[in-house]
Amino acid sequence: MSEEDFPGPIKITKATAEKWEQKYQKDTTIEDSDKKVKAFLIPRESLEMVLKLNTVAVRAHIGINDQNERTLIFVGARYDKETDTYVDVYGPPVQPKNAEDSDPGEDEDAYDGARPCPPY
Repeated sequence: MSEEDFPGPIKITKATAEKWEQKYQKDTTIEDSDKKVKAFLIPRESLEMVLKLNTVAVRAHIGINDQNERTLIFVGARYDKETDTYVDVYGPPVQPKNAEDSDPGEDEDAYDGARPCPPY
């Protein structure tokens, strides 16, 4: 399964990831058992992209995407000896096809590589 046949983009900007994480944190929706997310469908490409960051770990943040679906957002993590914590490591941005599509505020990428089960 690749980004071409996955329902939505796999690579998202850091700003979008943060927005989706905040949306999840503020969500107070109670799900009934028919709609409760039981698992996530994760395409191999998402995992491969985040593993290419050459970090020691992967952090999966929970978010709610623009289609109001629960999702996992994958971010690399590396150990910082100075703070004794793992810090997020974002991927390099996708280069826009033309300069007009560029947004200087969106300079790092995360990986939205999951869809909730059900329905997927």
